[in-house]
Amino acid sequence: MSGAPLGLNFRRLGAVARKEFLHVLRDPRALGIAIVLPMVMLMIFGYALTMDLDRVPLAVWDQSRTPQSRELVGRFEGSRYFAVVTRANDYQDVTEAIDHGRVMMALILPVDFGRRVASERKTQVQVLADGSDANTTTLALSYAESIVRTYSQEILVEKAKRLTGRAPSLPLELRARAWFNADMESRIFIVPGLIAVIMMLISALLTSLTVAREWETGTMEQLISTPVRRSELILGKLAPYFAIGMVDMLLSVLAGRFLFDVPIRGSLLLLFGVSAVYLVGALALGIFISTMAKTQLLASQAAFVATFLPAFLLSGFMFDIGNMPKGMQVVTYFIPARYFVTFLRGLYLKGTGLAQLWPECLLMVAFAALMLMLAIRTFKKRLA
Repeated sequence: MSGAPLGLNFRRLGAVARKEFLHVLRDPRALGIAIVLPMVMLMIFGYALTMDLDRVPLAVWDQSRTPQSRELVGRFEGSRYFAVVTRANDYQDVTEAIDHGRVMMALILPVDFGRRVASERKTQVQVLADGSDANTTTLALSYAESIVRTYSQEILVEKAKRLTGRAPSLPLELRARAWFNADMESRIFIVPGLIAVIMMLISALLTSLTVAREWETGTMEQLISTPVRRSELILGKLAPYFAIGMVDMLLSVLAGRFLFDVPIRGSLLLLFGVSAVYLVGALALGIFISTMAKTQLLASQAAFVATFLPAFLLSGFMFDIGNMPKGMQVVTYFIPARYFVTFLRGLYLKGTGLAQLWPECLLMVAFAALMLMLAIRTFKKRLA
């Protein structure tokens, strides 16, 4: 055994791993964090986080009350993007509905709307929107504009058909086709990135308590007095959590496929292979934090700040990196979750492989190697 690679003694390494396995199995809190918490987070975030805009509450003030105005209002009612919740009788009703948050938008049709449409004259409709949430409002306004434009275009086509006896041929026809997410559902985009964020947080939280726990319980002195090397101790402590992390990854993939109906278009072998590399880096980061912190409370807080917040905010999971300030874009290159999010979305949505994703895979290998080296080097086998 003494001639093992890197001078490792697998008997001692296995003894450390067995000890850590037994501790995890005997500690229901650790098992809860390891198995239950990732699934709970996936369910909560998977169902709660959505960028789809459906059933925007809408107020309608139809001053015309004609077949033409009712047809336009019906277009809004029949759309999946709007839900008419209030019928206003004046501007005060409209402003109160928006001020109290009962509606996000209001559609106002003038008194002469039906008469002007019937006589084929130009007319206008008014849309008022609560702009507190600029992104949502912009999207809702674009949907409203599309409905009104389609209604107007159909009127013009009917007019031309009546004058010429045949339907006009439009000079330009737009046929949009969405690749990789044909139904344009945000969960297919969110779930793969969510897996990366959860795995980073859970892995670092699990291992961030290992060394600090040894110091708090007083068992570190016993470990220091044994012939176990630093590398054997770190790798032995990492081994059981690596196994648990791979189980979590499998459960997350299964939940994404069968609960959220997110298809996997790429190679499963590549998925779990690269996930294992990313998991090693995340676990080693947690052990590195644990070697620097002497208490479990400090270690867990440091792990949360160092993993969840950067992974959630700066990985491209929730916010497009291209829209960030230049300085923050530079910072994102130091966030390992950025590369795993890119990898997962490429593999899940596009079915791409190593030929396209090798830079991200290489950087995750470098991250894992760096974290392992730091975890081993910072651990000191002496009382200080």
